[in-house]
Amino acid sequence: MARPNVLSDEEARRRLGALPGWEIEDGKLHRTFVFKDFAEAFAFMTGVAREAEVLNHHPEWFNVYNRVTVDLVTHDPPGITALDFDLAHRAQSLAERRP
Repeated sequence: MARPNVLSDEEARRRLGALPGWEIEDGKLHRTFVFKDFAEAFAFMTGVAREAEVLNHHPEWFNVYNRVTVDLVTHDPPGITALDFDLAHRAQSLAERRP
């Protein structure tokens, strides 16, 4: 699989417009999702894990009870790439489908 190209700051900020609630923080795509309870948060994480496996691109994330904080960045090459935005869109879609 070919390595993705790092997006310019301008391009990354332009793409953010299609991801409500996401921001660029410390050079990473960043968002905290809040769910009804731990079970919903865990179900979301399971769905994102499946998508991450398909893309072979894995998030940095943290979960406490009903909150899941997600950071996306590509490590090789270092920076935000289209792959990060692809996984962010998939995570966003999964979160929007939660009851």
